[in-house]
Amino acid sequence: MKITFKLFASLTDYLPVDARYSNVLELDVAPEASIMQIIEPYGLPPKLVHLVLINGKYIEPEKRLTQTLVEGDVLAIWPPIAGG
Repeated sequence: MKITFKLFASLTDYLPVDARYSNVLELDVAPEASIMQIIEPYGLPPKLVHLVLINGKYIEPEKRLTQTLVEGDVLAIWPPIAGG
């Protein structure tokens, strides 16, 4: 099934070079794949996987190992953001 995968801020460095400018990848994933299984091949350090959204809805850390997606979903991930 097809989903949209978006990484933001410093996480774009983990995308393939040709996707870094747009920060978006269209992925074909297995329907039973969890969020963590989808992001695992990109080598994101767990401490940088901070804000995880599916279609704009926050997914708590404890649900990321079991939460699956459906066709057309958008999976977006942000690192921790610091500022003043």
